[in-house]
Amino acid sequence: MEINIIDEIKKVKEIIEPEVEKRYSEFKKLGKSKDEKELYSELSFCMMTANWTAKGGIKAQKYIGKENFAGLDYDDMLLKLKEVGHRFPNMRSKFIVENRWVMKELYQLVQGNTFESRNYIVKNIKGIGWKEASHFLRNTGHERLAILDKHILRLLMKSGYISELPKNGWNEKKYTFYENIIFEISDKIGEIPGKMDLYMWYIAKGSVDK
Repeated sequence: MEINIIDEIKKVKEIIEPEVEKRYSEFKKLGKSKDEKELYSELSFCMMTANWTAKGGIKAQKYIGKENFAGLDYDDMLLKLKEVGHRFPNMRSKFIVENRWVMKELYQLVQGNTFESRNYIVKNIKGIGWKEASHFLRNTGHERLAILDKHILRLLMKSGYISELPKNGWNEKKYTFYENIIFEISDKIGEIPGKMDLYMWYIAKGSVDK
């Protein structure tokens, strides 16, 4: 069944705009934080949600806490992720422990150019692809990028903007091609892509997550 995504976003915006604005103000606040552990916790959250769920990632982030993301060894991190039911606790624990070198660089990356920072994160941080890097930068206040989650892509297909879901992974050219479709829609609505993702997620999942 096809939908008009622009009309749908306008409808839900009337209902949840205050909640979206509140959430986005939290993103902006986090982006100004110089607490490298807080930023690393958010990066780890975005990495944990890949091939899992947003709600699972939120639960895990709260349960583990920023001090533990920054300090637990592999075995203890593995235990924590198993306790919250992560689908891939072994690999995610490995990534969290091995990516800690980037903590000292995160504030600078968050303050930098959106696309330069995203490229750096994708190329240098384990377990972080184009979607996860976009997720982290959006969650730290960057405005003009898209989080191409499968639920968002299905909405694009249902609304006729794409004919099929993309296959075989992402590269920069492929990601920016689909991202530009999101930019086109957001420009028509008059909303920044970073906020529009929250509206589209609400249409897909019925909640404003992060």
